[in-house]
Order: sequence, then structure tokens, then C-alpha cells
Amino acid sequence: MRLHKLLNFLGSFMDFKGENPDITSIENDNRNVKQGSLFICIKGYTVDGHDFAQSAVEKGAVAVLAERELNLKVPVIVVKDTIRSMAILADAFYEQPSHKLHLIGITGTNGKTTTSHLIEKIFADAGQKTGLIGTMYTKIADTKYDVKNTTPESLTLQKTFKQMVDEKVETTVMEVSSHALVHGRVHGTDYDVAVFTNLSQDHLDYHKTMEEYKKAKGLLFSQLGNSFNLSKPKYAVLNADDSTSKEYERSTAAIPFTYGIDHPADLQAKNIQMSAGGTSFDLISPLGIHKVQIQLIGKFSIYNVLASIGAAFVSGLPLEDIIASIESVKGVSGRFEPVDGGQDFSVIVDYAHTPDSLENVLMTVRQFAEKRIFVVVGCGGDRDRTKRPLMAKIACDYASNPIFTSDNPRSEDPERILEDMEEGVKGKTYVKISDREEAIKFAVEQAEDGDVILIAGKGHETYQQIGNKIFDFDDREIALKAIKQRKEQ
Repeated sequence: MRLHKLLNFLGSFMDFKGENPDITSIENDNRNVKQGSLFICIKGYTVDGHDFAQSAVEKGAVAVLAERELNLKVPVIVVKDTIRSMAILADAFYEQPSHKLHLIGITGTNGKTTTSHLIEKIFADAGQKTGLIGTMYTKIADTKYDVKNTTPESLTLQKTFKQMVDEKVETTVMEVSSHALVHGRVHGTDYDVAVFTNLSQDHLDYHKTMEEYKKAKGLLFSQLGNSFNLSKPKYAVLNADDSTSKEYERSTAAIPFTYGIDHPADLQAKNIQMSAGGTSFDLISPLGIHKVQIQLIGKFSIYNVLASIGAAFVSGLPLEDIIASIESVKGVSGRFEPVDGGQDFSVIVDYAHTPDSLENVLMTVRQFAEKRIFVVVGCGGDRDRTKRPLMAKIACDYASNPIFTSDNPRSEDPERILEDMEEGVKGKTYVKISDREEAIKFAVEQAEDGDVILIAGKGHETYQQIGNKIFDFDDREIALKAIKQRKEQ
């Protein structure tokens, strides 16, 4: 695409009279620049792309988009905001790929990953070729790709959508983080269905207040479109049991569709029965009442299932087929995942890393635990410090044997993080072991027949970040190793 044509998408006032080279790629990382690239200078927290513009030109960039004048031998287009401009140009360069997909976006504090996997499976079981973008990976059909962020920045995102279109993907499901919404990573992305799971405390290190955090999540719904199109209708699938949904419903022109347990909703679960082997409930829907038997347990799992059914239902899939797909799901990696090494006690690994998610998981464990409940839990470094004492308090309130340890301490001193946690449990009984492997090993050594160990916080993650170093670390593997060592002894 020629530079002048591309710049037209930034507005009619972008009357650029300079050279008009052919743009063969758009890059914001000078290491990826090749002959024919348009290089976009992004000013980040630690690195300023303007400092690498000359290097990009030397590697073959034929034009540069910047926020200030640069003395270069190629055209330099100056704009107010290169991040916003990048989203517009990426969408245009890749020929608006999200418009060619049935796109479902999911936001909320907890449940995004599980819900996205459930929805993706429903559509795959319906015979569609699917895409998935989220915390664990990006998946196009059966191929998985590593990710840096839950929601990629706009350039990577639109490039991914284009790859999905080229590979004949029909439906794509993606997690949409609050950071991505605030930073405009999804600007230009044409969602057909937006799903809200819930809102509870998280990321206050960044958003500062719950009100700002709520507003950030709400952008997904306010940006969902303001027109009614029968050929491509827009839906907002909202949790009727979360009061925030009312605000999001008011902010969107999309058709609202609700789900819930405690309050009346378009989809509602009633007569819930739980056991260690699964959950059954009556699904009240616009089409009547259906018996549902899932292999997942916990109230939070029911919410994830209802959100998934809702997204698929408004997308036009038959309700009977949706239910059959959901009933076949055994679980999602790192989400209430059992670890079985032949031991006579239960070990469960879960990604619970917020006060609300930890409370939900521990409440579920209490419903089937026969004896003691051990919980191995920590808090991440360089993140919201205010939730640390809350996490500790919940661990002590719901578990008989809380064990505080490290999560991903990052640049913080692990002992300092533990001290923050201890502020919430003065006078309570707990064990503190900063080494996470030792903490898991301690729990396994102490457990007896009928006990339950919950290892919370990291779930599917296969690493631990200490300082600037990344170490291989998988809670599931560490637990199995400890179980094996106990048997050998």
C-alpha cells in the first residue's frame, strides 16, 4: 500500500506532500524492520522508539511515523499520538480483518481465560475453524503461539486477525484486558459480542481506584458500536449478579443479554447440585428449561459456563449443541486443575490471584473437603500492594492451614511482600515459607488422607520471575515431584 493512501486513514487533514513509497510492512520494533517498512516510534515506559528511528532507516524503513520532528533521509510523518495512529494504520494496512471474523471479546476481573476456552470449544465442536487470543497463548485452528500480553498491542493484534482470515478462521474469541482498553490496543477492532464476567479488586497499582478500573472495563461495551445492523448484530452478554452490569448496559447500544444465578436473567442456573465430580443445574433460558450436567465444580464455574452459553446462543448456535459441548469439558489448564500422583489427599492448582478469585476457589474446596484445607498462596511483586493483606486474610478465613510464599516477586524483595500479607492476619495462625517450591513440598509432607491442598496464584504458568531472571517453574510439576519424594521416603 502506498504511504499517501495509508495516511488518508488518519484523517483528511493529513495532507502529506512528501515522497510516496510503497509500504510493505508496519513495524514498531526496529529489530523487525525490513526493506519497505513504515517504522512507528512508540514512547514506552523504559524505551523510546524515537531513539531507534535512524537504526530503522538503516535497516530499510522507507518512512517513519513519530511524535516529533526527526532528521532522517526518509519521510517523517508527525502525529500527536503514535499509539492511536498505529491502531488506525494497522487496521487499514491489514484490510480491516476483524470485520471478516465473528469476534467475541471477554473482559472482567476473573474467569476470562476459562470462559474464552469454553466458547472456543463450543464453536469448534460446531464445526467451525476457530481462533483464540488470551493469557496462555494465541491459537489459530490447532496451532498455538506464545504471547507477551493477555491482549496484544494493536499492530500485533491486527496482524494476527489477518493471519486468521487468511487461514479461513470463522470465529475468534479473545480476552480483553483493562490495560489494553485504556491503551487503545483494540481500537478499530470490530467485536460482535462483548462478554462481562465480573468486577473485583485487581490492578489498582495501575488504575489507582476501583472506579477507574470499572471505567476501563466498560470501554469494551461503550465502543461496541452505535448502530443496529440485522446482518451483523452486536450483543453485550452481562453478569446479572454483578451490579456493574447495569452501568455497562446503559453505556452500550448493543443488545443486552444477561446471565446469572442469584438474580433473574435471560439465562439463569437454578436447583444447583455440586459434588466432587461435577455440578448439575437447571438452565432457565428463552427456549425453556434444560438439565445441564458439567464436569466442573464451584459457583464460579457455573458463571463461566453461563457466560459461554450466552455468547454462543446470541451468536446463533443451537442451544442443545451448546449444552452438549459444555458438558464434555473436563477442565482448563491451571484452572482448578487436579494433580494426581496417586496420593490419598487432593492437590488442586488454580490461577486465583485476586481476593475475589481466591475466596471463590476456597469456598468451592470447602464444599467437598473431608478434613483439612491447606492453601499455598503468595502475591506478585510490582503489582497492587493493597490486595496482599486481603489475600492473606481470605487464606486464613477459609483454610485451616494457610502457607504464605512467593508468587512472581519480580523486582521486589519476597520477604517484603510477605510482610505486606501479614499485615492482614495479625493474631492468626499461618506458616511462612518464602521459597515457593519448599512451601509446596511442606504442604505435601504435612497432608493426610482426606486433606485438600490448594496451590493458588500461578495456575498454568510455567515460570517464576525473580528479579530480572525467569526460571522454569510449574506448580503442577513441583507438586508431583513432592508427592513422588514423599512416596519414596
